[in-house]
Amino acid sequence: MRLKGLLLALVMAVAAAFAVVPEAAAISAPRLLINQDFPDPDVLKTAWGYFAFSTSTGATRIPFAAAPAPEGPWRVAGDALGAVPVWAKTDGGFWAPDVTQLADGTFVLYFAAAQKTGGEMCLGAATAAKAQGPYTPAGDRPLVCAPEDHGDIDPQTFVDADGSRHLLYKSDGAATGPPAAIWTQQLQADGRTLTGPRTELLRADLTAEKAVVEAPSVVKTASRYLLFYSADTFQSTGYHTCYASAPVLAGPFVKADAQFLSTDLLGGKVDAPGGADVVDGHIFFHGWLGGGRTARGLYELPVSFPGDVPKLG
Repeated sequence: MRLKGLLLALVMAVAAAFAVVPEAAAISAPRLLINQDFPDPDVLKTAWGYFAFSTSTGATRIPFAAAPAPEGPWRVAGDALGAVPVWAKTDGGFWAPDVTQLADGTFVLYFAAAQKTGGEMCLGAATAAKAQGPYTPAGDRPLVCAPEDHGDIDPQTFVDADGSRHLLYKSDGAATGPPAAIWTQQLQADGRTLTGPRTELLRADLTAEKAVVEAPSVVKTASRYLLFYSADTFQSTGYHTCYASAPVLAGPFVKADAQFLSTDLLGGKVDAPGGADVVDGHIFFHGWLGGGRTARGLYELPVSFPGDVPKLG
């Protein structure tokens, strides 16, 4: 009887080892929301639906799209930026926008643009009464333009539980100096005035990052701050999304041991997933369309945070 029991246990163990994982346990395929060039997406939830904004495409300075729900249907509707800032080049493009709404109802659009003098990328702001704009540039100087950064891009705002506003962004770094880093600095209530010193949150210090960390997006869970960011070069299939966690927004942030979104992790269904924005239980990101390097579409996956850890599906 004992031998029979051992044999039965062995058979059950072998069967378990080769068992097929139920389909429900697998990560669902990313949903393609916008099947045209819409890179570096920022998604905003409002009382009137959802809006998305992207880096310049063609003659459109900052394209925007609208949808009644995160899953769509999404419709690209026009240009959110009503005019070129006086300090910015007209032909340099406007990169990686972010839109937030202030307590008084005003919408603020943040973007990166090439400065007329010197040509380095700097951060600017513009305001509007409606989420879709048109946005009017604020002031005659950039909001952030640190010479030692060799370019500042990828602005992203975060409003903490206490109502404080913070601006995150990437410093490009230099070939002969420190690599790229992600910073945060507090904003005053007007959303256009920086206050206090800036704080470095993390730097490109892993081999797989190829000296690039960018596109920050922060989520506050029950007891942690999760900082999502992209790494590697955006033209590469190796471009991917990671996250780091910290007990407070100022850090220190500890990078997760594994990547969160990558071409391989998504089974090749999205090429170079990056530029992620996490909104309302969804992670939105771009990926190359059609097996080429000419256009990046907008994708989405549901995301949850059991135990303060992000989980897809």
